[in-house]
Amino acid sequence: MALFYVNGLPIGWISIMLAILASMGGFIFGYDTGQISDILLMPDFLVRFATCQTPGDASSCSFSTVREGLIVSLLSIGTLVGALFGAPTADFLGRRYAMTVECVVFMIGVIIQITAFHSWVQFAIGRLVSGLGVGSLSAAVPMYQAETAPPQIRGTLTATYQLFITFGILVAYCISIGARSIDGSGSWRTVVGIGLLWPLILGIGILFMPESPRWLTAHGRFPEARRAIAATRGIPESEADDHFFVHRELEEMKSAIEFESKVKAGWLDCFKPERMQLYRTLLGMTLQMFQQLTGANYFFYYGATVFTAVGIQDSFVTQIILGAVNFGCTFGGMYVMERFGRRFPLIIGGVWQSVWLFVFAAAGTAKDPKEHKNIGELMIVSACLFILGYAMTWAPGVWILIGETFPTRTRARQAALSTASNWLWNFLLAFFTPFITRAIDYRYGFVFAACNLAGAVIVYFFLYESSDLSLESVDMMYCDPTCKPWTSRTWAPAGFSSRQDLVEQARAAEMHKPLEAGAGEETRYEKAGGPPDAAAKAA
Repeated sequence: MALFYVNGLPIGWISIMLAILASMGGFIFGYDTGQISDILLMPDFLVRFATCQTPGDASSCSFSTVREGLIVSLLSIGTLVGALFGAPTADFLGRRYAMTVECVVFMIGVIIQITAFHSWVQFAIGRLVSGLGVGSLSAAVPMYQAETAPPQIRGTLTATYQLFITFGILVAYCISIGARSIDGSGSWRTVVGIGLLWPLILGIGILFMPESPRWLTAHGRFPEARRAIAATRGIPESEADDHFFVHRELEEMKSAIEFESKVKAGWLDCFKPERMQLYRTLLGMTLQMFQQLTGANYFFYYGATVFTAVGIQDSFVTQIILGAVNFGCTFGGMYVMERFGRRFPLIIGGVWQSVWLFVFAAAGTAKDPKEHKNIGELMIVSACLFILGYAMTWAPGVWILIGETFPTRTRARQAALSTASNWLWNFLLAFFTPFITRAIDYRYGFVFAACNLAGAVIVYFFLYESSDLSLESVDMMYCDPTCKPWTSRTWAPAGFSSRQDLVEQARAAEMHKPLEAGAGEETRYEKAGGPPDAAAKAA
């Protein structure tokens, strides 16, 4: 039975459950990201893996720049490799089984970490192995969500992946503050070991969810695909073979898969200038790069260390405040990106983030925050306001754009290249941040402030507004020589009076209602350059 209706179309509770359960993949990444900042400060971890002037005295222990950078950043190397292999693995095993296997890989990495006694190399290798699982999940989870969720709520359900990343970070902070009082290695082993629970939930629970109907259709398993579609629509399984919605969506999948099989492209096609392919590949990779260069992970990876340095007595509590701001504001980000489009929030977000990073860096540079309590408090407030802007704009916005910007025939490869760019810069920042901060201290914030401004400028001059458009229309917009990024908000294909007219016609066609203004769907598409099939082929 349908849970509720959107635009008159049924939505089943299974579609909500599978999106939430699959988003545990994002939670796993967030938890693994959030835990390391606090673990680096735990006394037993320092005694075991850092260099100590007095054996057994944590206050005399510290990590070398290289060692600290490798412990933090090797996770990102694993995610980089895993992201490139995630899509082929999901194609070969199926979306659900791939996620289960990737959860096992992550758990192996966790076991390697908690069985380390005095070898920091073993702990770092464990993070590398866990990264392989996380990176593969980062490719498989959004793919599964997008292919399984009903189109009417696909954007919102796919955005739960980013939401769960922030939730995972917050939970890691909360568990760390509770575990720090445990004697001996139980402090950090508890935080790391609890990480085994999340992949168990995802790896086992996902097997009780329906497989991606698109993957089933691509492998000729049509009866199973019908049942999967019916489940997400809240339609009884007994009606799956004859129900109108199930039949229509299955036929659309068959047509799309047949079309894609004829236009399947290789990696080199991502870098061809025709149809703005190279432009969009570089744009996607650049946006992912600047998402890292916002400086958000500077606080997530090294936040506890930073706030200890500014004289905050309990940096663990400060981390929780940052995590809560990040998590709570992500809900607002989901609304902002739907309400105000893509370009405007990213531009405003870049400027906002730059301002507060400038305040953070200027305050820390002007006076020693350890000696001036007000300066330290100002830096904490600046960091929170920075995270507020990031969580509402660049954090969800870039991931949404990766799913909207590329054409069908090269979408998977261009998305993989863009995601790989994200993980590469994630590694570079995680590894080199200790070196940079030791050299320029809080002036590092000025670097991130400049990068945020540069990101806003790039969005203005190069990113096209893709909100409210179908993926086919987005492709047409990028290929229209008369359309410029700064005018793209009002762009609509030939034959439509405005973008709003295009949106209304698309909704009407989706609901199979008569079109207004005396024009049929065929007439509209003929004005735009041909019938629906021809338009699809042109895209």
